[in-house]
Amino acid sequence: MSEDVRELLRREVATDEYDEIRDLWKRHSIAEDERDLPGLISTLTEDCIYELVQTGHRWEGHEGATRFYMELLSAFPDIHFDLTGIVIGPQGVCEEADVAGTHKAEWLGFPPSGERLAWQVVIFFPWDRKRRLFRGERVYTAGLPLVES
Repeated sequence: MSEDVRELLRREVATDEYDEIRDLWKRHSIAEDERDLPGLISTLTEDCIYELVQTGHRWEGHEGATRFYMELLSAFPDIHFDLTGIVIGPQGVCEEADVAGTHKAEWLGFPPSGERLAWQVVIFFPWDRKRRLFRGERVYTAGLPLVES
């Protein structure tokens, strides 16, 4: 077990910090639903990392996170997330969601199919305790043919 993981395990739960993490996640989610990229990016550290775990695709920093969202929202302009589970703690937020959207533009090198796709995600938003922001997103998918091997 690495020292970083040990530090995460040792974090005490503080009500004020829990509220701050939950409120930041809400701001992030509302900004995403409203396609408010500046609002969404404001919830992230400057060195944030977005990662699709199954494929190894990574987008780094605010520029990378902006590119990730521009590409995703262009590929699936009607994308919708239905939250099915959430855990919030001093380490960050972990959410589960059902996702659906029509594949209208290239994404991850896959040409648009024009089909409505549905899949599930588990997304971890690691919390940066010093900067009081999320360090990005680690996204795990199930049922999305564009990333399944």
